[in-house]
Amino acid sequence: MPELPEVETTRRGIAPHCEGQTIDRIRVRNGNLRWPVPEDIATQMEGQVIRSVDRRAKYLFLNLDRGTAIIHLGMSGSLRIITDNTPALAHDHIDLMLQSGVILRFNDPRRFGCWLWSDAATTHPLISSLGPEPLSAEFNGGMLYRLSRSKNTPVKSFIMDSHVVVGVGNIYANEALYKAGIHPRRKAGRISLDRYCRLAEAVKEILSAAILMGGTTLRDFVNSDGKPGYFAQSLLVYGRTGEPCPECETPLKEIRLSGRSTVYCPRCQR
Repeated sequence: MPELPEVETTRRGIAPHCEGQTIDRIRVRNGNLRWPVPEDIATQMEGQVIRSVDRRAKYLFLNLDRGTAIIHLGMSGSLRIITDNTPALAHDHIDLMLQSGVILRFNDPRRFGCWLWSDAATTHPLISSLGPEPLSAEFNGGMLYRLSRSKNTPVKSFIMDSHVVVGVGNIYANEALYKAGIHPRRKAGRISLDRYCRLAEAVKEILSAAILMGGTTLRDFVNSDGKPGYFAQSLLVYGRTGEPCPECETPLKEIRLSGRSTVYCPRCQR
């Protein structure tokens, strides 16, 4: 599933081609996504100028003068910039055609993504209750410490809760907890302020590095140019069960937390 670094990579890839451009036409080949594409989306968007392409959590916003298109890539979705006459493939469900001749093409084999319309995106039910962005000043160790008091949930589940902080997906939670030396099963309410400060910094460092490397491609993700993300080559624990810990060489162990693969070092993480 594309996580925050992959979505931010997509945003950076499509923004230069879309911002300031007028929408000529929208073609919806299959509107049966996670939620049905609004029947009036063409009426709402055609003829308007895309003023900016923004991101909130794992949602992309195409901000127009009157309203915003909210896009989610789901499990396997991608947005591609088409500058030639490349024909649409089986899972190319939506084309956003710009007057410049560029096409923003939405591909989603599993159809768990979405294209929605909102007059005010920040108050949309999918957006309004989200936690802070992990790369913002609002997200820090003190915030995690305050929210975690009396919490008995595992810390990995705690930092993956989008009401606590957005965009810390499974891969990046594994990596950040390893870097901070915290066992993923440790109860969130039993972690000190100092350790939460280390964890918040680890989250910021891991996500920033992943964005610079174009995200992580394990299976489906490609960016707007059709290229994979390269952060997978820098993963320290995720996907490395049984291999030696990069620090102490103890074999890495794997457990399941909330149905997710969780890899950790039994010696370095406590």
